[in-house]
Amino acid sequence: MMEISFDKPKLQKLCNSSGKLQGKYGPECAQKIMRRLAELKAAASLDVLRSLPQCRCHQLTADYDGCLAVDLQHPLRLIFRPDHDPLPLDAANGLIWASVTRVRIQEIIDYH
Repeated sequence: MMEISFDKPKLQKLCNSSGKLQGKYGPECAQKIMRRLAELKAAASLDVLRSLPQCRCHQLTADYDGCLAVDLQHPLRLIFRPDHDPLPLDAANGLIWASVTRVRIQEIIDYH
C-alpha cells in the first residue's frame, strides 16, 4: 500500500473532500482525481501504477524535473514526486519504479 502525503495542507483538504473537489473541478474531474488517489494508495509501488493504461503515469522534465504525473480530465494532471531520501535510483540514475512506495502530491495542474 502506497503512502501518500501532500505538499500543502490546503491541497490535502481539497483532495480529501469530494464536495470541494467537485466545486473546483466539476463532478467528472473530481471523480477522476479521487480515483487516481485511490489507485495510488492501493498500489504496492509505482511500478503497479505504471502498468495501468488509464493512469498514463509518466516522468516529467524541465520545470517539473523529478516529478511524475498521472492523467486526470484532459488537460489536467496530478503531479507528485517520490517521497524517499535517498531516491531509489539504478546505476544509470534512473528511477527504480518498483522501489517507490511513498509519494508526495505536489499539485493538480495543466502544465502544457
